[in-house]
Amino acid sequence: MENRQLAIGRQGAMDYIGIQSRRRQGMTSESSRDPQLRVAQRSPVFPPMDVMFGSTSVMQDIRKRIELIAATDVAVLLQGESGTGKELCAQLIHALSPRAKHPYVKVSCPVIPNALIETELFGYERGAFNGALSEKRGRVEQAHKGTLVLDEVGSLDLTVQGKILQLLEDGTFTRVGGHETLGIFTHIISIANGDLGRQVAEGSFRLELLYRINAVTISLPSLRQRKVDLPRLVEYFAQKHANEFHVTPRTISKDLLQLMLAYDWPGNIRQLDNLMRSYTVIGDESLVVQELAPSGTGRDKVSAEIDVTKPLSLKQITKSATKDLERQIILKVLQANSWNRQKTAKWLQISYRSLLYKLAEVGINHPETAEGHAEGLQNVVRPAPVEMRRLKPSLLETTIQLPVRA
Repeated sequence: MENRQLAIGRQGAMDYIGIQSRRRQGMTSESSRDPQLRVAQRSPVFPPMDVMFGSTSVMQDIRKRIELIAATDVAVLLQGESGTGKELCAQLIHALSPRAKHPYVKVSCPVIPNALIETELFGYERGAFNGALSEKRGRVEQAHKGTLVLDEVGSLDLTVQGKILQLLEDGTFTRVGGHETLGIFTHIISIANGDLGRQVAEGSFRLELLYRINAVTISLPSLRQRKVDLPRLVEYFAQKHANEFHVTPRTISKDLLQLMLAYDWPGNIRQLDNLMRSYTVIGDESLVVQELAPSGTGRDKVSAEIDVTKPLSLKQITKSATKDLERQIILKVLQANSWNRQKTAKWLQISYRSLLYKLAEVGINHPETAEGHAEGLQNVVRPAPVEMRRLKPSLLETTIQLPVRA
């Protein structure tokens, strides 16, 4: 463990991952032949440790805790706002652990429909239901000897929570449609954006499961709580995206940096990363200023203009103002969740279909969509699969929206 910490501290996590990757070359196993697991085991690119953890005492304490718990199999709960780096911390725990050569399997719980989540996690036996022509291993089995990450664990229904609880208690589970109890050895890391304690009070999350998953809890601070690290993060992202697009790193003026320091960053580090990526492509500080301006501009600003030259309808004015405010709120939550509509609906406490209607009603389209409002109407009838989209380096699209990317 001491040698691993030394490698991380001196050379950065990427060097360490490179060493681990070279050690795994030439190895053949069932997991390496599984395309789904090959994706799960792809080595992440870590920032240098001084960038990732910064200089605040809170982040330095988190770094120490990660290095300590990586050597154990104790259940970990990573909490924090969206975009604070929870998944990156989960990947680092895995990379520093003795399990690094085994699968890292992440399950995005809210993306998988409730009707499918149990079979996705625990697999099923042949004949378990119509169409089950052969047995299938679930994500839990795929994570054997490695790490299983439950992203947004609070979205799991109570039935699945019960099976996760059993897995944590004795390391066993049963496939859907099966009778045989199977044993598994995996490190479980749970990620939560919301307040699980509140969910327990509401009856949507098991108290005993909360006790099990938070043997160690790491609460990541928001970017606005660690703004002292922002200049170093800006420098890092400027270099990162300059390398990505093969251009000279763009500099940030002192005035723009001051504006960044005054901004609240609802999307946290992910939002900063995406903004610097857009700035690298565009190179116009005025567009960044427009994105960060406190009052907002264009369609993001609630208009207070009222025509008093003719009789007023208070009902109509209120309806219009409410619609403008509703649009502004939905847009901000979409940006904070990297335009993931499933997450946005959950944050707004409305159904996914209701969100699609709202998007069409107020005229919000994904920044990468060129078809405009018509595309939004099509989504209401035939929603597109929810997936992470990469920002295209289109000057027109990026200039208008400067979106937040996952």
